Parts: sequence; structure tokens; C-alpha cells
Amino acid sequence: MKILVINCGSSSLKYQLFDMANEEVMVKGLVERIGIDGSRLIQEKGDDEFIIEEDMKDHTDAVGHVFDALVDSENGVIKDLSEIDAVGHRFVHGGEKITKSCLIDKEVRDAIEEYSKFAPLHNPANLMGLEACEKLLEGVPNVAVFDTAFHQTMPEKTFLYGIDYKYYEEDSIRKYGFHGTSHNFITNKTAEILGKDVNELNIISCHLGNGSSITAVKEGKSYDTSMGLTPLEGLIMGTRSGDIDPTAVTYIMKEKNLTADEMENILNKESGVLGVSGVSSDFRDLEAAAKEGNERAQYALDMFVTRAKRYIAGYMAEIGSVDAIVFTGGIGENSIGMRKDIMEGFEQFGIKIDDEKNNVRGGAHEVSTDDSTVKVMVVATNEELMIARDTKSIVEA
Repeated sequence: MKILVINCGSSSLKYQLFDMANEEVMVKGLVERIGIDGSRLIQEKGDDEFIIEEDMKDHTDAVGHVFDALVDSENGVIKDLSEIDAVGHRFVHGGEKITKSCLIDKEVRDAIEEYSKFAPLHNPANLMGLEACEKLLEGVPNVAVFDTAFHQTMPEKTFLYGIDYKYYEEDSIRKYGFHGTSHNFITNKTAEILGKDVNELNIISCHLGNGSSITAVKEGKSYDTSMGLTPLEGLIMGTRSGDIDPTAVTYIMKEKNLTADEMENILNKESGVLGVSGVSSDFRDLEAAAKEGNERAQYALDMFVTRAKRYIAGYMAEIGSVDAIVFTGGIGENSIGMRKDIMEGFEQFGIKIDDEKNNVRGGAHEVSTDDSTVKVMVVATNEELMIARDTKSIVEA
């Protein structure tokens, strides 16, 4: 079975084509600047790169070029689009109505549209990718895999907010959580590595990157997570503020005469480590600036580390016995220093990093000392493979 995985952003599209017989990535690519001058597609097949530079006014155009690249006589990997058996789509928000990956029908589409109010930059773009595939691959099944689905096992005491209950009943205001596909993959991969039944596994999954979230996984299921109604809550991130006193928000709005949309833009795109440092949203740039003595860059890094410690320690108390603390994502997998800084202070609980073992990037590694009371691990995430696996399972069923 060959499965195409599509991940649409507001002006971009990432894709991978899998041969599920051996879960091989046949080809992967990125389309950027959709609807903007300078659109281009970059496709990678092994070490070879294929580029199409042509204006793409919308996601239908973009998907069309993806299909052209897949069947290109010199650079493609299939002879005909009929070789694609199914398409798996990443959707950000399924709310409470979609609790697992599923075939896309009218009910699913209606839920995606309904919860676009909580993911206005993502769900509509995801839908455009779906509509393009339906138009250009008529009759091929489409499967939706939701970032929020993995977190639907959270109990009320962790997903409710401390506001009038009517806002939950009437407006669905609650914590939903995100990065669920990644946390799900990490949970299953960690269970496999440790040789443990996933239903008996307790871990703290730390997906750290430009967007970051930490999830408490109890008995293989999401029990609590740092992101909330939207991906804005939780850790300080590249450009997102993370946790903040709501009164600070209303105060700034009144003082600066800002609209709700303007304030939301500030919190999502002008805050985080970018706002604190004034340097960059890229943690590598911050580390370089901090080494040169930039105090604000150091503040931003310290804030990220401090909040990560706070969530990890809090979740350890919530779920009790913990088998492993797992780092993944761009920062979690690749920043040796960040992992060490985050775990500093956990020695009082008997959890210790081994500096030599921690000198790794990506892959799957145990980086704690032999006598550590809890394993600390680095496990590379693979959201696209998780989407492909779910798609295969659902289509076959």
C-alpha cells in the first residue's frame, strides 16, 4: 500500500509518500509561498533534489504540482497517480467531537469547520489540502489525523479551566492539547524500546521546538498537557508567550488601545523568546547571542528551561511512578545543552543525566546514568509515519 501524507499550513504544504510494505519514505517534499510571489516546490528523493518554481495561487495548485512531481518521468517515484492507495491529512483541531483518526465524511468535515474558530490559521488550510486531493484523486480515501485526538483521554480535573462551567457547556472552552500525533508516536516508540506494554507505560513526553509542549502520559494515554484551548498556552516558545496572567493581557490592551485581534497577534507572533530577547525565535541564535553576553537572550533561554522544569516536575507528581522522561522535537532531539540544563536539579529525585551519553542528536538513546531512578531518553519523533500508519489501519479496516 502506498500512502501520501499531506500537512498543509496557511501558505505551505509538506508531503511524504510511504510504501507501507516496509514503511519506506519513497519521497518527501515542501511547497512554500503558496498564494505569494515566488512559490516553489522542493522534492527530495534520497540525495537528489527536484525543484519546481512556478506561481501557485492556492492549495489546489500546490497539490497539483505535488502530483506532477510524484509522477515526473525523471524525478518522480510512481508512474501513475492510481498507485496512491490513500491520503492521510494532518488536522490541528478536532475538538471534543473527533477523538481518534478517521475516514473523512460530512460529519468529520463539519467538526473541522466548527473548530476552525480555535485554529483559524490551521484548520481552513488543512481543509484546502483535503479539497484539492478530493478533486485531483477522485475515489481515493482520505483520512484525518488530529493533533488534539491523543489528548481526549484527559480527565476533567486536568482539562477544565477555573471559569464558570457554562463556558465549557455552551462554548466548549477547555484545554484540548496539541502535538498529539508526536506524543502518541513517542509513547508507542518508548514502550517498544523499553519492552513494556504501552498500557502500562508512564512517561513525560517533551516535544520541544519552535512550538513546544510537554505531556504527562499515564498508562499509555494522555493525562495532562501544557498546551490548552489553542497552542498558545504552556511553555514560552519561539514567538508564543505561553502562560501569562490574563490581566496582563487586558491591561496591555487598554493601555495601548489594542483590539482583540491585535493582541492575539502579539501573543502568538511577537512574544516568546523572540519578544523577550529581541534577537530571534531560533534557539540557536539565542545561544550564540547569550555566549556573546546578550543578557536578554540569556533571560529567554533561562525562562524556557525554568518552565520546562516546572511542567516536568508537576507532571511527575500528577502521574506518580514515571518510567521515562523523553525529549523529542527540534530542540529536544538536537540541543545537548538544553537537555542538560532542563534536567539539572532533578538529581534530588535521583534522576541524573550522563554527559557522555547525552552527547547525541536524533535517533533513540538513553542518556541517563545507570543508577538514575527514572530513565531520561532522546527519541526522534515521526509524525508523518504515525499519520501513515493510522491511515493504513483505517483504510484496511
